Amino acid sequence: MIVTPSPASEPADESGAAPRVSEEKPPVLQRHAYAMLLTVAAVMGALAIICSRDLGYPLRDPDGFLGPAWIRLPLLVGLAFLADVVPRSFYRTRFRTTGFLDEARTIVREHWTRERLKLVVIGLIGFYVTYVSYRNLKNFLPFIMSSDGNPRKYDRALHRMDEWLLFGHDLSTVLHSALGTGISAHLLSYVYVFFLPMVPVSIVIWSVWSRNVSFGYWFVTAQCLCWALGTLSYYALPTLGPNFYYPSLYTDLPHTAVKDLQDALYEGRQLKLFDPFTDGVQSVAGFASLHVAITVCVALVGHYTIKTRWLRRGLWTFSALTVTATTYFGWHYIADDIAGLAIAVISVYLAGLATGQKFDRQGRSSHPTTDTAEVPIVEPTTADLNPSAK
Repeated sequence: MIVTPSPASEPADESGAAPRVSEEKPPVLQRHAYAMLLTVAAVMGALAIICSRDLGYPLRDPDGFLGPAWIRLPLLVGLAFLADVVPRSFYRTRFRTTGFLDEARTIVREHWTRERLKLVVIGLIGFYVTYVSYRNLKNFLPFIMSSDGNPRKYDRALHRMDEWLLFGHDLSTVLHSALGTGISAHLLSYVYVFFLPMVPVSIVIWSVWSRNVSFGYWFVTAQCLCWALGTLSYYALPTLGPNFYYPSLYTDLPHTAVKDLQDALYEGRQLKLFDPFTDGVQSVAGFASLHVAITVCVALVGHYTIKTRWLRRGLWTFSALTVTATTYFGWHYIADDIAGLAIAVISVYLAGLATGQKFDRQGRSSHPTTDTAEVPIVEPTTADLNPSAK
């Protein structure tokens, strides 16, 4: 917590006149916008270490889009830096090399400020620790949540819930009949797989190009909360997902990138159960859907912070298609998606409060109370800002 000191009253002059009271702002209590982000990262990291030591299994840094996270995120930031500075520098010099370096230095001074660099460093480190811890805790799930050596599963209960909600019909049959199993399968496959690069790219975009630094903290904090609450939901109700528990229901689908991904995840889980010390991590867990949580989280923060209407609508469209894809391919049950939606709403709200966002019009809009990493705990009133008016 930071306290901005109040100025002292001026001493009386030699004539004995009353001292003048300074009209500068009174002390303002402040807190760090990144406090919740670092707390979530610390808790997730500690839980991953504790579980690793208790089980005797090593921690892993799983590969992904463009390699391991510790390489992927700095690389994306470097590319974002070049994408930000180089085109704008050329535009300002009318695409001439003369004066390019001078304009580049000006852009760096204008945009890559100390506050921006702090957001990028803290945001990426916090996200890296949270995400890698999430992957390891997910990897440990079948070993911790087991009975007599057999991983616990609640797939039958959630499958029966789906049938009850659909008046006895199976969800896969309903979706495959309504949407077909041709072009729609390939379209939804692209949507689902696009999630993989979207996660690190969106973190970098909001860290580097957010209009307000507090928006960047809001986004990264909300994302980390989604991963943390998603991990909690995995342990609260372990499931595999309908495609892994009832594979015969999805044999009518064509071969897509999603099919390859599902086969790879199933084989990885079987290898990990056979030999916990093998490379890689097992990544099969159904409840709740973090595809839904993360994409809705992106759309929600985008709704509050992005001015371009077509871009906001695009994010909501992508979220709706992702929700459809999760059930169409049998990744999740209906309850998984509902829980993922709840995780997104809770994460965005809590992260907004933690990073200095004020929600207006019953949550339909918001405004920031700061443009730095320091959030005022109590917004000064008019009287506070003008003591002489009291």
